[in-house]
Amino acid sequence: MPDPMILRLAAWALLAVVGLTPPGAAAAPLDVALLAPQRTDAELALNRVLDALRQGKRVTAVRELEALIRREPDFRAAHWLHAQLLSARTGRQPTPPAGVDPLAFEELRAELHLRAEAEAALPADGDVPNVVMALAPRHAHLIVVDLNLARLYVLKNDDGRLSLVRHHYAAIGRNGSRKVSEGDLRTPVGVYHVTQWRDGRSLPDLYGSGAFPVDYPNAWDQFKQRTGYGIWLHGVPSGTYTRAPKSSEGCVTMANDDLTALREFIEVGQTPVVFTDELRWLSSAEAEAQRADWLLRLEDWREAWASVDTERYLDHYHPEFSSPDMTRAQFVAHKRRVNEGKTFIDVEITDLNLWRYPGVDQPMVLVEFTQRYTSNNYASVSQKQQYWRQMADGQWKIFREVGR
Repeated sequence: MPDPMILRLAAWALLAVVGLTPPGAAAAPLDVALLAPQRTDAELALNRVLDALRQGKRVTAVRELEALIRREPDFRAAHWLHAQLLSARTGRQPTPPAGVDPLAFEELRAELHLRAEAEAALPADGDVPNVVMALAPRHAHLIVVDLNLARLYVLKNDDGRLSLVRHHYAAIGRNGSRKVSEGDLRTPVGVYHVTQWRDGRSLPDLYGSGAFPVDYPNAWDQFKQRTGYGIWLHGVPSGTYTRAPKSSEGCVTMANDDLTALREFIEVGQTPVVFTDELRWLSSAEAEAQRADWLLRLEDWREAWASVDTERYLDHYHPEFSSPDMTRAQFVAHKRRVNEGKTFIDVEITDLNLWRYPGVDQPMVLVEFTQRYTSNNYASVSQKQQYWRQMADGQWKIFREVGR
């Protein structure tokens, strides 16, 4: 019979490798059913294994793990963990079989570590991601991908109130985040939208059960002259359960059953997808305070325009402002000339989205809305994107404006 001391030391070493709190340390067991609504069976089963390890229940963990492997024989990270547990009986670490790259073992360890870390970092009820301050009712759901923790979150939008309804493991680009150029093997950071559904039967096996392409490069990427294309949320090849945390050419990949489960939450052309490597969760009170501050700021801009107070209106624009067809100087001259002929202006803003834009060198907020403009001699309805930047003195100004 193995030495109990060796088993205890091996268990502690294993838990440290996976990234869990060892038995006896201050940690509450996971309430998997509570924390993981609408999760796939395999991820729930793995969480039960990790929970058993936290509580020092090695026999239970092995039993749960073996049942998981029987159901999902291609779940390589589960096989790796099983090998670790069996090796703990002798105090020896398993070695890769002949012909297997040792790096593959490190990737499996990294996947388990990220899974455990993401479970430990789940938000409290009512918390919202820092990337969104307001979401228009027409977006029934929001997808947020935490590129650091390899985790995809689905949030439901109930008239502006966000609630977490699903989350699961999702791998990213081989060279990490912040895509700049074609072929850099990075996943972009930014706010995107799903453009279509591609069924897996029409795609190579690499994409598994299907794919949701997103609109990279978006307007901001194009302004920054970023290149590349074909950024998708997609499945994995047959004979694979999940891919290593950093393994794609820039896409976000996930287990085929997780991708299939996403279909009920994604509406093509409507569902926003945020890729971020700066995700934090804010309390509802903190989020509401930020939202209120931005609603006042946006209303001040709208009211200045509607009052035909041209100079106060123009003061909202950054010294380095530009639009796709005008510099700031051209924009200022244009607005002064146009407003000279106005006896009244009415501006209505609806379908408002407020994004705290990730991955930028200066704090920036993307404001998206439908604009209904009426004056004594002109009327229009358009979709507008404003990119507000914070200046050194703390003031926020419109740095870029795109309409369509």
